[in-house]
Amino acid sequence: MAAKPTALLVIDVQRGLFARRTPIFGADRLLGTINSLVARAHRAEIPVIYVRHASKAVLPKGTQAWQLHSQLKPLKKDILLDKTHPSAFEGTHLASRLERGKITRLIVTGLVTHGCVRATTLDALKRGYEVVLIEDGHSNFHKQAARLIREWNAKLAAAGAKVRLARAVRL
Repeated sequence: MAAKPTALLVIDVQRGLFARRTPIFGADRLLGTINSLVARAHRAEIPVIYVRHASKAVLPKGTQAWQLHSQLKPLKKDILLDKTHPSAFEGTHLASRLERGKITRLIVTGLVTHGCVRATTLDALKRGYEVVLIEDGHSNFHKQAARLIREWNAKLAAAGAKVRLARAVRL
């Protein structure tokens, strides 16, 4: 059976989110997991879409804070998508890009668990995509970060996302 047309979404892994007073929970592990997924996606010739959030308060567009984390190294063939809303679908061309590529399955990773990762996952499910949320591939800067990750993994699984460890995901 052929694999479903898939894309990897890397949501809001931006410098400014790593510079907050409360650090990103498991930042080094998260970056390693994301980079491993990106490398696997490239080998499998799966599109990689990097999403950048812009907000006046925390991630002003064009600033250093808005840039992708320095450990992420997008290739020229990768897609950079800018957004101003929590969901990567709202006010962007994400849906039309996925449609053009006949993508029906999304692998979701990035920041922050209870914000843009949650919103994008729920929006993708509502739009009929098969969503694989990387259980160990999203995080946040909350003092109860580990609890929030567990909580949202369960809630998003209940909503229909397939929650899987990065190493268990077939690309």
